[in-house]
Amino acid sequence: MRVLFMCTANSCRSILSEAMFNHLAPQGFEAVSAGSFPKGQVLPRTLTTLHEAAIATDGLSSKGNDTFESNPPDIVITVCDKAAGEACPVYFGPALKAHWGLEDPSDVKGDEAVVGAAFHATLARIETRCRAFFALPFAQLDRAALKRELDRISDL
Repeated sequence: MRVLFMCTANSCRSILSEAMFNHLAPQGFEAVSAGSFPKGQVLPRTLTTLHEAAIATDGLSSKGNDTFESNPPDIVITVCDKAAGEACPVYFGPALKAHWGLEDPSDVKGDEAVVGAAFHATLARIETRCRAFFALPFAQLDRAALKRELDRISDL
């Protein structure tokens, strides 16, 4: 199963999600990420946070969703924060869609400790959601049931 994590810039939240998902993923699962308006580079603090958590960063890059036109995902999860008034990117195609909103830790102002804590808190929330995802009884879920479970996970 292939999951696409999307946000606007594909430099922070979607990259953290891709990396954590792949770090925890059992065989047969893979995550990729993209942005509707990719920044073209991953934020250095994103990479630092992943290194501090001992999560691989090889191959992570900021890219647009057109990158996956020839190999579409099964599930698309947007991670923009609707509460902050961000417009969630739209992915056209048959993939099942869900929204797991996350506040953008790169918007946090403060010293290194405050910013670092925001990034680590975001990564911890992503880990909780990914673990809940991998605990799902996929063989017993039809498309509608899987959508309900994805929506439930968004509240974690």
